[in-house]
Amino acid sequence: MKELLAQGLAQLGLTPPPAAVEQMQTYAGLLLEQNKVMNVTAITDPEQVARLHFLDSAALLGCAGDLSGRTLIDVGTGAGFPGMALKLLCPELKLTLLDSLAKRLDWLAAVCSRLGLEDVETVHARAEEQGLKPGFRDHFDFAAARAVADLRVLCELCLPFVRVGGRFLAMKAAGSREELDAARTAIQTLGGRRLEDYTYTIPGTGVVRRVAIIEKTAPTPKRYPRRWAKIQKAPL
Repeated sequence: MKELLAQGLAQLGLTPPPAAVEQMQTYAGLLLEQNKVMNVTAITDPEQVARLHFLDSAALLGCAGDLSGRTLIDVGTGAGFPGMALKLLCPELKLTLLDSLAKRLDWLAAVCSRLGLEDVETVHARAEEQGLKPGFRDHFDFAAARAVADLRVLCELCLPFVRVGGRFLAMKAAGSREELDAARTAIQTLGGRRLEDYTYTIPGTGVVRRVAIIEKTAPTPKRYPRRWAKIQKAPL
């Protein structure tokens, strides 16, 4: 796996810190072991973990740039992607992992301890509630999400976390242009503007991905995010 990761990162034009590839291999082993007792990932082949989790997440650096010293919140982090992969590649990133499942966050905290990672905060909360709280709202340089939800929903969950001048990075499939275009009103309503999408191919696969890059241009109106039932029933 180490060689696969090293080659893939090189194909993405990335030079990882000396310990990063070995840390990724250790993380992958912990992930697959944990998956035997808790559903953490649907991907169980080690090579696919390397490509579809680590390299897919690492590709975000192609549009985020140097994250050293920046703040990023990974909304609905799940097994820790993309946030943990970005942290391994940019050790000085100040990372917040937000998820609604406490057991998953407890495991991620243990992984951080095992890997010797600092400046990683785990937050057990629902995004639509946490985005209303001081210290989180209009606070982060970046928000990232790899969730499968519609972009209109993701924008309402994620943009409130981003400071004016920061960016929300929504990881999407290549064929999502229509969905992204349909989110224009939501983006404007929530204080953002869509920049040019970033597309890439995950190294070692034929999978093409698209990142919707949304810049925060104004504070999100206080009435957003709404309650989850309302967000689902009536997307902006």
